[in-house]
Amino acid sequence: MTVRRKFLVVADDSAEFPAALRFACRRARSTGGYVALLKVIQPAVFEHWSGVREEIARQQRQEAETELQHVAEYVQAETGLPPEFLIKEADSTRGALKAVLSDDPDIKILVLAAAVGGRGPGPLVSSIAKEGVKWGARKVPITIVPGDLTDDEIADLA
Repeated sequence: MTVRRKFLVVADDSAEFPAALRFACRRARSTGGYVALLKVIQPAVFEHWSGVREEIARQQRQEAETELQHVAEYVQAETGLPPEFLIKEADSTRGALKAVLSDDPDIKILVLAAAVGGRGPGPLVSSIAKEGVKWGARKVPITIVPGDLTDDEIADLA
């Protein structure tokens, strides 16, 4: 039984996210794979009332699902397949990535986009460049695409 190649994209509100998503969708379509979207939510910290903490966590998850549903329409149109949603509560995106990549052997490639406009490559790309890739025992290739690639450039590359 063949397993479809899963392209993981971190779904956030960065300016470069659309480029990473477009590239992952094109690669998934051209290789018979599909896209997984990772949305990281911060843990709800409310020491005194667990009911309030649980309600905040529920609302954060609901908001994350709503955001991913909007992105899913684009992924479905581009690839012909619905994306997989991965919503993780974590203190950092890097921590969430480590957990997801350790738990899911079907993820074959992590797709990130570098920031543009003199802001540096972005916090996650910078972290990976500085600290290296440490996902436990897993070795997962990372594709870093320029955040300002046009649709035509992505079509040519993917």
